[in-house]
Amino acid sequence: MSEKISETSKEITAPRAKKLSHLMTHHDHQRDDSYYWMRDDERQDEEILAHLKAENDYCDHVLAGQKPLEDKIFEELKGRIVKDDSTVPVRDGNFWYHSTVSGDDEFACHYRTTSFEGTDQLLLLDVNQLASDYEFYELGDISISENDELLAYSEDIDGRRIYTIRFKDIDTGEYLADVLENTEGQTVWANDNKTVFYVKKDLKTLLGFEVYRHKLGTSQADDVLVYQENDRSFYMGLGKSRDESLIFIDLESTESSDTWILDANNPNGEFTQVIKREEKHEFDINKLGDVFYITTNWQAKNFRLMTANKDTIHDKNQWQELIAHRENILFEGVELFTHFMVVTERELGQIRFVVYKKDGSQYPLEFNDPCYYAAVGDNPEPNSETARLYYSSLTTPGSLFEFDLNTGERKLLKQQKVLGDFNAENYGSERLFIEARDGVKVPVSIVYHKEKFKKDGTNPIFQYGYGAYGITIDPNFSSGALSLLDRGFVYVIAHIRGSEMLGRDWYDNGKKQFKQNTFNDFIDVTKALVEQGYGAEDKVCASGGSAGGLLMGAVVNQAPELYKGIGCHVPFLDVLTTMLDESIPLTTNEYDEWGNPNDKSDYDTILAYSPMDNIKQQAYPNTLVTTGLHDSQVQYWEPMKWVAKMREYKTDDNVLVFKTDMDAGHGGASGRFKSLKEKALEMAFFITLTNA
Repeated sequence: MSEKISETSKEITAPRAKKLSHLMTHHDHQRDDSYYWMRDDERQDEEILAHLKAENDYCDHVLAGQKPLEDKIFEELKGRIVKDDSTVPVRDGNFWYHSTVSGDDEFACHYRTTSFEGTDQLLLLDVNQLASDYEFYELGDISISENDELLAYSEDIDGRRIYTIRFKDIDTGEYLADVLENTEGQTVWANDNKTVFYVKKDLKTLLGFEVYRHKLGTSQADDVLVYQENDRSFYMGLGKSRDESLIFIDLESTESSDTWILDANNPNGEFTQVIKREEKHEFDINKLGDVFYITTNWQAKNFRLMTANKDTIHDKNQWQELIAHRENILFEGVELFTHFMVVTERELGQIRFVVYKKDGSQYPLEFNDPCYYAAVGDNPEPNSETARLYYSSLTTPGSLFEFDLNTGERKLLKQQKVLGDFNAENYGSERLFIEARDGVKVPVSIVYHKEKFKKDGTNPIFQYGYGAYGITIDPNFSSGALSLLDRGFVYVIAHIRGSEMLGRDWYDNGKKQFKQNTFNDFIDVTKALVEQGYGAEDKVCASGGSAGGLLMGAVVNQAPELYKGIGCHVPFLDVLTTMLDESIPLTTNEYDEWGNPNDKSDYDTILAYSPMDNIKQQAYPNTLVTTGLHDSQVQYWEPMKWVAKMREYKTDDNVLVFKTDMDAGHGGASGRFKSLKEKALEMAFFITLTNA
């Protein structure tokens, strides 16, 4: 079937972009970006839009042969989803909250009730109705006032992650006149039920950099600026303490933290800084009762937990250690309860939870799979003696458990239903450690259909990776992946350096001057899997998005011969040019991740791997590239330029197609079914290439 794609591609000429010289010189090094003209911040240039349309038409034509398979896979994906479903109600104050989806609806309806059983449910929001007039719609934050009378919600209608906040009277269903535009989407209520705080965005850089106070019933133009962040390397968010006594402004850069606090009962007061900002000091603060709890990397590479009170919180030298730093265990966080703490930690790449009681005793909350993902669920009530945890593995659908914190006994509240003939017993999973070229062992999670997997070097492989920002991609159940597994694919997650899978060192050794480790790890995992018989050397497909798209771009420059097919989604490909341009959204936030190329050493490091700058005359794998025109994280012109340059340089006849969703942003299509079409497109591409 791969020949079918190739034959179809010869019937139409791939779009060829014009070249206009654009010289850039830094550190006495000159580059000529012939496709720089493709950048249009306004996204209105007719020539650019026409070129994107031509690429879309070419993609549709080239992949026309796989369209029946694509449609079949879409129906498979859709057919596994329970059309009528609801979340487990969660108690927050005097009410219980849940959401439901019905039939072919793309979005949920949100309700509240006075009991868990929910016989008196009150409709809060029908997101289908809210989204009905838009091609793209994303619901952001929902927050309820302290007196439970008012609701605030935020919405994004173009995929740029610029949110508008609106307000409703819950009892009457009527909208308030207040509308807050150009925000990050979060709304935090003061305890007076009439004051809210929100973050406003810089519409050029798309960074949240100002916190405003809004009084209901007044114009946004009259809102008061209460905090402004001038260092654009920080992301800004808002929160509230566990006991709801404090409002937080949380500031996070790649390697530093800062927190400002305000008494939630005094919204007209001034925010004060908790402790002086320090380079490379990362911390997270919460408060319950009279005690502050601080997760900090101060003298603790893998973090530790410390406590303070109102008199000592501003001086870290007076903080008291509650859980010490451990060399081989990453302390990830803590959920506070009046009589308990639930700690999340990670050892040898695996998450675990430990319950600490007030009497000082502790015990773990146990799970059984060889590799899994788990997370603390929604637990709004600190006085509760039960805690909800979400659990999933490569073979176990998402499950919500409730643990009795006194005994550790657990109760399954709900498990994701997978329609069709799914049986977990038909699938097997493994956790491997594969040695990279420098001797470091890389964790790898694998899942396959037991009857289809031979381990004789004949199976096709789908390998996924990310490897950036310390983000760990845990092995999670995907009903969509069944369409690959049932056709014999071995599904692989390579937990490469750049994540925090094996602690803070794992992240530090996969960024800035050590970024090449990320690419080496991914390539070495591929080689080892083939050598060990997990798959066929001519049937390896790989995929990644965003920073994972950078991974794909680097890998195909450095080891193109290893891969039959590549999926490259909303990819960060033009690293050097982007990091040199502070006008591009989010660039300055990234210096601690990639390096600042205004410094020559960082410039040389990035130049050595930047996918756009390392395209050369060689054969490349069959490649599917996707993006969204309104992407605010990675601009559409990065993959557009990359594809144009690849067409110019590649020496093969393999497929190179580029599809742009003209309505979407970084997260792809909105809605629970529309987004499945993107997954079906890639799966059909890989299945066709490998004759699976």
